[in-house]
Amino acid sequence: MERISRISVTSRPALLGAVVMLALTSASVATADDGPGPFGVTADVDATRQTARVGALFGADRADNLSGGHFCTASVVHSPHGDLIVTAAHCVSDTGTDLVFVPGYRDGKAPFGVWKLGQRYLPDGWSKDQDEDSDLAFATVDDVDDRPIEDVVGGNRFTVGTATGATAVTVIGYPDSRESPIRCTNKATVHSRTQQRINCPAFTAGTSGSPWINGDGQVVGVLGGHEEGGLTDDVSYSVALGSEAAGLYKNATAEP
Repeated sequence: MERISRISVTSRPALLGAVVMLALTSASVATADDGPGPFGVTADVDATRQTARVGALFGADRADNLSGGHFCTASVVHSPHGDLIVTAAHCVSDTGTDLVFVPGYRDGKAPFGVWKLGQRYLPDGWSKDQDEDSDLAFATVDDVDDRPIEDVVGGNRFTVGTATGATAVTVIGYPDSRESPIRCTNKATVHSRTQQRINCPAFTAGTSGSPWINGDGQVVGVLGGHEEGGLTDDVSYSVALGSEAAGLYKNATAEP
């Protein structure tokens, strides 16, 4: 079977946009006993200060022409310097390519500015072997007008060690066929000792790096990992955030 990651690729069929919209409107509704529900339904994301912490990644050459140019998703996480985003390692592992992050991206516009990526932090397991259990990365972004990004849009807390499925999570991402984000809330399940999975329709190419955010505003997963996010649009994966993720975050937030 051909391996297809959730990074945007040009080989996706032209009718993908129609398929995504069909999934958005036809997903079955399941109300959960311990959450707001409905679970497992994908919908448009409202533009709020909270959702502005999630954005799209672009090549730096698209900074002045954003429409249609995003290829992955990332989100701002709290850090001492207020300058950190988290995404999937396979989204930022080409360190020879300059990238920018656009929080709250919609319809070709950057309501909170365009932020250039600086230092990238990838686990050794990914850098050496592209180990799917290490498909997680952090990156700093340069200040804009002398302000760090967290001062502008805020940041969710990156949290390791949360039991998979303990609470529902909301996944927010940018399919490459759309110019605004989608979201889906569901309970993650254990895929393996090192991987977790979630059933959410229409998370196609471009959604790699999407944060999994629980009800306490904590990032407890990042779309990627197994099969670089999954081979189907309806099942997505994340590495289980454990000791490697904790060490990577510590390294990314250390004093220079």
